[in-house]
Amino acid sequence: MTYFTWKEAGLTADCASLEAMAARFEEAAALMRRMADEGFQLERGGTGQRITHPDPAVFEAYGFVSEEPPVRQLTLLEDS
Repeated sequence: MTYFTWKEAGLTADCASLEAMAARFEEAAALMRRMADEGFQLERGGTGQRITHPDPAVFEAYGFVSEEPPVRQLTLLEDS
């Protein structure tokens, strides 16, 4: 029997059929389109791809955790 090995495991590891895999990819694609509509962008660099958004509140609303160094995540408060 001919075959090939599917190496992507993060998105489809728990799928039991090709139909389930297709549904998972469709869900992921719909999410990516919605994110693009809301201003998220893909940036390519020497270390790979990053998904970014200029507004931290929108980023957090999706439940994402910033991978920026802690010093870049700080919000400076004005002295009262």
